Amino acid sequence: MADDKPNCKVVLANNIAKSLLEEVHTGLKKIDRKPHLVGFLSSADPAARVYAEWTGKTCRENGFAFTLREVDRELLEDALLDANTDTAVDGIIVYYPIFGSRQDQYLQQIVSLNKDVEGLSHRYIFNMYQNIRFLDPESTKKSILPCTPLAVIKILEYLRIYNTILPYGNRLHGRHITVINRSEVVGRPLAALLANDGAHVYSVDIDDVQEFTRGVGLRKRRHEVVEKPGWTVENCLPISDVVISGVPGDKYKVPLHLLKPGAVCVNFSSERNFAPEVKEKASIYVPAIGKVTIVVLLRNLLMRQKRRS
Repeated sequence: MADDKPNCKVVLANNIAKSLLEEVHTGLKKIDRKPHLVGFLSSADPAARVYAEWTGKTCRENGFAFTLREVDRELLEDALLDANTDTAVDGIIVYYPIFGSRQDQYLQQIVSLNKDVEGLSHRYIFNMYQNIRFLDPESTKKSILPCTPLAVIKILEYLRIYNTILPYGNRLHGRHITVINRSEVVGRPLAALLANDGAHVYSVDIDDVQEFTRGVGLRKRRHEVVEKPGWTVENCLPISDVVISGVPGDKYKVPLHLLKPGAVCVNFSSERNFAPEVKEKASIYVPAIGKVTIVVLLRNLLMRQKRRS
């Protein structure tokens, strides 16, 4: 009797994180003190506390110093301004949401560019969307990228979705990728980064689909966005080599019958957006990315601290 078992390979974030940690440990040996990350927790959100505790544990296990400061949200602005000028602080992370409004965006902007390890400052966001990869004309200071989108990119690199034969910056040329989520924190930045690296990206939101590309033959320096009137996820999935989903909540499931056979599927939601049957259709499935996100955070912190050394 023929073996009908699916050939899907399930890749765990922990395995990918280990390879990135080797790079981080090598970098740590080149500096003379532990980089110090300070986390600010001003939210009652249980997920924020879990993330904070997880960050601290990962920092201490890997040779970084971590301090968690629990601050009333009305006092957070002053606490951040103080940390900006504190020479003992190398990096700052704030656990959002706090106010759940534009006030959170304001708080993101008052963190010093020199201590922002999350890539949320206006300069970093501008560079990301404009496909400007360095802060200086000499191309010696890399721009910091947001941790979760960058974690997804590191995962795709690990899975060899990036074609290293092609020039740097064009290595996703020919790939069609669907990103289900267009949040300003993860989904839209991720679509932009993937398109800037040469991919044809379909950004799926609850109301519409947008197409992110650098044009035919990658003629544009940075991505452009066009609406796809009448399109839904049903149009995107059958033509996508990679499907990345991050819809919050436990009710949404990617319609597996629409997946292109052999697609690579990555879930960055705290819930499972892919039913277990995804393994019957996909060639590779990454069920969670959290551990990679934290290592990327450490990598960003190390990059910041090395500039100060």
